Order: sequence, then C-alpha cells, then structure tokens
Amino acid sequence: MKMKELLLFLSCVLCGSADALHTDIHVVGCSYIHGGVMFGLDREELWYADFEKQVDVYPQPPFIQLISFGDGAYETAVSNLYGCRQLLQLSRTGMKDYPLQRDAPSRVMIYTRDEVELTVKNTLICHVTGFYPAPVKVSWTKNGRITTGGSSINNPYPNKNGTFTQIARLKFIPQQGDVYSCTVEHLGLTKPLIKTYNVETSGMPETLKPSFGPAVFCGLGVIIGVLGAAGGTFFILKANKWI
Repeated sequence: MKMKELLLFLSCVLCGSADALHTDIHVVGCSYIHGGVMFGLDREELWYADFEKQVDVYPQPPFIQLISFGDGAYETAVSNLYGCRQLLQLSRTGMKDYPLQRDAPSRVMIYTRDEVELTVKNTLICHVTGFYPAPVKVSWTKNGRITTGGSSINNPYPNKNGTFTQIARLKFIPQQGDVYSCTVEHLGLTKPLIKTYNVETSGMPETLKPSFGPAVFCGLGVIIGVLGAAGGTFFILKANKWI
C-alpha cells in the first residue's frame, strides 16, 4: 500500500452498516502543503475547516437545519492537522523510497446548478472525480480571462474505491455569448484538463431556443385540412350533379 494512501485511510472514520439508513464520515487528510478536515453525511458536506482563511465553514444551504460542531471545532481541526503531519513524517521515515501512486481524474464535468435564464444569477459547477492523491487544483476563466470572484472548492471527498472527488463552484450571471472554462491540474496529469461551458449553446433553456417543429406540423395540418375540405366539396358537388 502506498504511503499517502495508508495515511489517508488511517485518517478516515466511516460510521455505518449494510442496513443503516444514513452514513456519516469524518475525514482528516494532509500532505506537507495541503490539509483537510471535514464532517459529512450521506455524501454531503456538513462542516469543513478552511485553513487558508482560518475559519470553519458550514456549506449547507440556509433552508437546511444547521448541525453545529461547537465553537472549538476549528481549533480541534488544527490539532488534527498537526497530528496528521506528524504521522506523515513517521510514515515517510518508515516507508522511504516507496513509489507514489498517481491516478489522474477519471471524469471531469461542467454544468450549472440551476436552469439557465439570461441575466439571472446562477452557479457553474466543475465536478472532478476518480483521482489520487488529493487534492486537485481548479481555476476558472471567463472569455479567456482568469476569474476568481465568487469561486470556491470543497474538501476532497473519498470514494469507495480509494480515489477522491472534488467540486468547484463559480457564481456567475449568464450573458449571451459568454464562454467559461474550468481548468483541472493534478499530479497524475501530463497537461491540464479543460472543460468549456458556452452560454449561447450550452446554457440556453429549451424555451429560449427557436423551434420550427410545431410550426411545421401545424402548417402541414392546415394544408391537409384545406385539401380535405376541398376534396369533400368536390365530391359533394359531383354527387349532386349526378342526382
């Protein structure tokens, strides 16, 4: 088993059973650069520590009943991160020269959170899964220029096969013709993966796209109806002529 794989799995606590209705998870993961501490329920994040901003985050929408982890949750996460890095150092000493596992993301998708309406606020989602080790780096561009305002990314979420999933988000206001892209970088990639979202072709809801099908069928129906009426009149007049 690879060094980082061993550490990450030792840092995960899964609670649940085959007949359980719900599954909760507590993840503590680290490298010498990155670190993550997260609590989740049924594959949804309930709480995580943002070590860059030095705060704890409750990412659930406001209509969900808040599950609090206490005032000292962030300080506890800092202690967990310190302990994780101590274990990392010990494992590095005991498993030196072990080859590192690097699995590139198996799938990257870009889509909107809500149905798109022009000039109405929405969120772009870049869904990255199937990679190891964590994390990935995701950057956004709008019309070819880097944009960071309104962007966020969750902590790596472990999959059952030992790989990870991360979801990056970008708040945006759809405008006709705008082009967005998310760029994914990972140790297992030889070059970044780029997924593009075009508001004109990808984001336009079906109600805003021109459609000629109903008009054509309606026109054909009128023509057939007129021909039918004309044919009926012809046969009536012809029948009257022979009476």
